[in-house]
Amino acid sequence: QVQLVESGGGLVQAGGSLRLSCAASGSIFRVNLMGWYRQAPGKQRELVAIISGSGITNYADSVKGRFTISRDNAKNTVYLQMTSLKPEDTGVYYCNYRGKVDYWGQGTQVTVSS
Repeated sequence: QVQLVESGGGLVQAGGSLRLSCAASGSIFRVNLMGWYRQAPGKQRELVAIISGSGITNYADSVKGRFTISRDNAKNTVYLQMTSLKPEDTGVYYCNYRGKVDYWGQGTQVTVSS
């Protein structure tokens, strides 16, 4: 089993920044993919960014150049640094660990006001 706990969400004005953290515990393998997804009201959950155990990253086109995903394998923690935030970035952000099954955190709300 894997447990994921997100933190760092909140309310920010457009153009501002936030840093999300996701602490993982349990049967963690550092080579596994971890990532961030988000779900806006009335929309499907979508990929924001993922990172491999070796640090290879991939981003949704909508966040490239603004968001940075990173991980600290010693702390079993993945981060999402978000800058130049836009109202369309609003949603619940979920941490994901890709094991034999997908594990999800409880989500953290990010609200960007215009």
